Amino acid sequence: MKYWGYLVAKLAAAAVILWGARALLLKLAPVPATFMRVRPANAFGTDLTFTFLMLGYWLFATGILWAVVWDQRYRCRTCLRRLRMPIHTGSWTHVLLGAPHTEYICTYGHGTLKVAELQITGRQNPDWEPHEDIWKELFAETKK
Repeated sequence: MKYWGYLVAKLAAAAVILWGARALLLKLAPVPATFMRVRPANAFGTDLTFTFLMLGYWLFATGILWAVVWDQRYRCRTCLRRLRMPIHTGSWTHVLLGAPHTEYICTYGHGTLKVAELQITGRQNPDWEPHEDIWKELFAETKK
C-alpha cells in the first residue's frame, strides 16, 4: 500500500508543478497580433506562437510523467528505496537456452526485480519477487 501511495504522491506533486508551469506559460505568452489586440479565449490553433508553446508544454508534461513512472518501477515495493546492483543474466547469443534479462535487488533484502531485455512474444511486465528478511535468515543460521 505504501508503494502505491508514494506513486500517488509523486503524481500529485507533478500535477502541481505542471499546473503552475501552465499558469506561468499562459501569463507570459505573447499577445497575438490581432485587429483588436485582445487574446481570443482559445488561441490554440489560431496563433502559431501559442500553439508551439503548448506543444513544448505538452512535451515537458509528458517527460515529467514518464520520469515519475520510470522512477517508480525501479523502487522496492516494501521500503521504497531505489533498487541497486543490476545483474545481467542470460545470453544474447543463446536466446532459446536463456533469454537475457536484468535483475535488480533491494539492498535490504526485501526482494528482486527481473526485467526482460528481449521481448519476442510481446511486452513482458517486470517480475517482482519478495523475499523474507535476509538478516533473519543469516542470524537463524548462526544460532544453531
